[in-house]
Amino acid sequence: MNFRFKAVQTLTLLLGITLILCGCMEARTTMETWNQNQEVLSLPSKNDPELTFGIIYPMVNDTYEMITENAEASASDYNIKLIVQAPDEANLEQQIRIMEMMIKQKVDGIAIIPVDSEALIDVIDKAVTSGISVICFESDSPSSKRNAFIGADNYKTGKVIAQTVDNLLGGKGMVLVQSGMPQMLGLTQRLKGFQDYLHEYTEIDVLEVRHNHASEEKAIQQLEEMISAHPHFSALINLDFVSSSSSVLVWKAKGLKRYNVALGLTPYVNQSLENGQITRIISQNEQNWGEAIINTLRSLSQDKTMPEFINTEIIEMHN
Repeated sequence: MNFRFKAVQTLTLLLGITLILCGCMEARTTMETWNQNQEVLSLPSKNDPELTFGIIYPMVNDTYEMITENAEASASDYNIKLIVQAPDEANLEQQIRIMEMMIKQKVDGIAIIPVDSEALIDVIDKAVTSGISVICFESDSPSSKRNAFIGADNYKTGKVIAQTVDNLLGGKGMVLVQSGMPQMLGLTQRLKGFQDYLHEYTEIDVLEVRHNHASEEKAIQQLEEMISAHPHFSALINLDFVSSSSSVLVWKAKGLKRYNVALGLTPYVNQSLENGQITRIISQNEQNWGEAIINTLRSLSQDKTMPEFINTEIIEMHN
């Protein structure tokens, strides 16, 4: 699957986004914002060996294109070739085939968001056993032999989202919840953290939970159905990237003024925050994942010891 890549792929773009965010919104940090560990990494060198890294996404999405641009900008400092692949829609069999292809190509490292953490164990282990470094990001496969996980604690992310909703609603109200693939570990963890917090600390009722299976068309349809069935809901909670962007389209079409809490930061979602379609953004610093992928795989290729969990932290953003 080929991605469309913008012509400008430099760190200047990323710095520009950061400046826009700083000027247009106030960010409340629930954990310290993630910073790259410079002690683990060496400076760029013209004598770096040629490396090939693969990045495998669950499907095509604006958030993943942003991560790819960040990865390309970071890889441009080194002698690194990137192979970026994703199914048109989330598909376990296609992810397995892409992994098998990259193993045959003998790439130096693979970064993958597993659509099913258990079902991908065998092919992840096959890659590691063959000498290829494998890292998971966004969602983990902890029972596999993968070398590291990049992202935030997804259970804590769910609790942070619930705390945000608690603050917005004053501990009472009725909410709708959208999520993506029910078999993806990270999304399951977010939902569990969200539900546990609400149950323990609030009187907020979850009216309905829907899973869009990473389909924007299905996400829009399900959201419209939930709104029709529960017209007096207080807030919508989005636990994945597809739900977040799809909710903006529904909010615009219906002119809704209810609270809408999004997961994931992209320029599009940020603009929707400024325009009022989004009330809060909970981010795991996705805009930095591409850099973290390149630096982690590069360090592993140099046989450096890396932490098993590279925590990119959680932040809450609002106007």
